[in-house]
Amino acid sequence: MSVGQRSAAGAATGKGSGLKKIVAASMVGTVVEWYEFFLYATAATLVFGKYFFPPTGNDLDGIIQAFLTYAVGFVARPLGGIVFGQIGDRLGRKPTLQLTIVIVGVSTFLMGCLPGFADLGYWAPAMLVALRFIQGFALGGEWGGAVLLVAEHSPKESRGFWSSWPQAAVPVGNLLATLVLFIMSTTLSGAAFLSWGWRVAFWLSAVIVFVGYYIRTHVTEAPIFLEAKAQVEKEQAISYGVGEVIRKYPKGILQAMGLRLAENIMYYLVVSFSIVYLKSVDKYDTSSLLLALLIAHVVHFVVIPQIGRLADNWGRKPVYLIGAISGATWPFFAFPMFDTKNPVVIVAAVTIGLCLHAFMYAGQPAIMTELFPTRMRYSGVSLGSQVTSIFAGSLAPLLATQWLKDTGSWMPTAIYLVIACAITAVVVLTLKETRGVALEDVDKADAVRHGLPMGVRA
Repeated sequence: MSVGQRSAAGAATGKGSGLKKIVAASMVGTVVEWYEFFLYATAATLVFGKYFFPPTGNDLDGIIQAFLTYAVGFVARPLGGIVFGQIGDRLGRKPTLQLTIVIVGVSTFLMGCLPGFADLGYWAPAMLVALRFIQGFALGGEWGGAVLLVAEHSPKESRGFWSSWPQAAVPVGNLLATLVLFIMSTTLSGAAFLSWGWRVAFWLSAVIVFVGYYIRTHVTEAPIFLEAKAQVEKEQAISYGVGEVIRKYPKGILQAMGLRLAENIMYYLVVSFSIVYLKSVDKYDTSSLLLALLIAHVVHFVVIPQIGRLADNWGRKPVYLIGAISGATWPFFAFPMFDTKNPVVIVAAVTIGLCLHAFMYAGQPAIMTELFPTRMRYSGVSLGSQVTSIFAGSLAPLLATQWLKDTGSWMPTAIYLVIACAITAVVVLTLKETRGVALEDVDKADAVRHGLPMGVRA
């Protein structure tokens, strides 16, 4: 297939129902996997600290221990990104995404079957950590494949919009996790919820995994990936995958990491640490907390694609800068809003936080897709995004909770976010504006730069 034929095929896909089908498949699987990942995050703040760890007389100690197990999933994600990135660049996005969704589903279901500390002692948190590692490992390969499946099928003029839909699936997954826990917490007594109610949400993952897997069997690879794959197979000297992207595009990886830093930290402060703060400082009840998150996730879902469209119209860089700069202001008004204990004001604080976050989050897939050539794109995107999660999202709620315990104040957390946003803003300024760039041109530039054949023709 020539470059012209491939471009025509991609345009046809973008104009027809094929792209919508690709978006749906990517979103459904992403909803499933992030439902399970965020289910753990919410349960860590509400249940795991009490159920899997010995009592110390201070509820924050149990939450900190639970967040440590939560962080294990983030440590595993770069490993998953490396392994599944290599598989995705070699075999394809589709089979990789089918495998990751099954692994995440099985590990999450088994979490719902675990006995607690009172039954097994320290074996209980040990098994929780093992399953959390497996879950994070699979999720590390999920995000890159999901966004690339859409981005590589999308027309260049609207890549920001279409590739933002898998991002919008993340709040949907979080919404479902929060909704299930909200229903269980409002219909059961506190003792029943802590004993077995939380398990239902984990067991439900088995049902939705089947749905997500089935839908993903009916998608096709993007023409641009199929051509790159054929070229690698034909020209044995052409390399792909993790090792190649580290050697040839270290700047791109560092830029992807910098983009991810503030976005990842801010998200987990808004959706995880907010719960800790409201429960421990303001003594807000669990059901009201979950309801506030439900509303915020709905708004987040609606806003993300619209900001993705802005990234197509205004450019990648200005939209991302708006998110980085405005995100730095969030804690300075959000925590005082939390302290009012007014339900409407609390919902507004969380919702505004997620809307500001969306300015960084929506355009992220398009930017990262445009940073790397097709032959190593899955590896580059996965590595750049997932390595950051180790010292960003995984540590953010843990550090914030520890600072709250030590100082009784949210101010150290606010300063932490300001520094992260400043770093991300600087990285955005180093980027080349890629709005409207054709992925074929990215591949051509890679070929010229490294002396590779310009394409495989049928």
